[in-house]
Amino acid sequence: MRSMAKMFVATVALCLAAALIAPKPSGAAEKLTLLLDWFVNPDHAPLFVALEKGYFADAGLEVELIAPANPNDPPKLVAAEKADLAVSYQPQLHLQVAEGLPLVRIATLVATPLNTLLVLADGPVQSIADLKGRTVGYSVGGFEDALLGAMLERHGLSIEDVTLVNVNFSLSPSILSGQVDAVIGAYRNFELNQMDIEGHPGRAFYIEEEGVPPYDELIVVAHTERQGDPAFRNFVDALERGVQFLINHPDESWQLFLNGREELDDELNKRAWRDTLPRFALRPAALDTARYERFAVFLQAQGLIPEALPASAYAVELD
Repeated sequence: MRSMAKMFVATVALCLAAALIAPKPSGAAEKLTLLLDWFVNPDHAPLFVALEKGYFADAGLEVELIAPANPNDPPKLVAAEKADLAVSYQPQLHLQVAEGLPLVRIATLVATPLNTLLVLADGPVQSIADLKGRTVGYSVGGFEDALLGAMLERHGLSIEDVTLVNVNFSLSPSILSGQVDAVIGAYRNFELNQMDIEGHPGRAFYIEEEGVPPYDELIVVAHTERQGDPAFRNFVDALERGVQFLINHPDESWQLFLNGREELDDELNKRAWRDTLPRFALRPAALDTARYERFAVFLQAQGLIPEALPASAYAVELD
């Protein structure tokens, strides 16, 4: 579900055996392992601010943030009870719950879609209707096809009116090389900036303005049977403190984010930081049930899930 080309992949030791928490003496910090969805990047800023400011520690938690070896694994490892929490995506959650994975959303990290349909700003595609007869690159089949199909339908086209090409996460390069005319799955805070940095500005068509119901891009998921764990409520409260500090002190937060991660101090990450800042959930615990259920209906209509379950089946607002 993610595509961020040419960013430094942070190497983080992955030791999931430590995720199985042993009983702790009274007063000891409770250990939580949280698997990120991808390598460390500005999408994760509130987590790292909360960690660096000691908010998790204040909540009696010792939180370990781990970049996965395989970005598809984190929710599955939580479902298998090999990790406590994982950063994931609302669309992915719907699909995985439909497959029977015991997962539940307990918090929101990025509260708007980041996904876009991206083209060259000075290219032949000036509107979605201009895609008729052209090629569109994608990275992950299924969901991205559904997004594109909904956007095309709004402009009198269908998926049969374009040629789909799997560009295998090479989104910006495939446009710049002329391999495709557009890509679906590009992130507005990364690929759009990357193209501009390389001297070829892009034009983004925002999916939530083109027939796709809005959704939470990044969420935190837990095992369904552990949703009542008091440590998770403490985690979410500390995460909210991290968001508040981030919004109030973005420059200081940037330095906290870079602590021990100086390789991320580049133009792309600086721009991504700026563009992601207004998209973080100010109330990570808050759940808009109707919003989740509208998106479930959309996925069912696209044939991606067999039924639109009530939000209570896969998302909670912790007490």
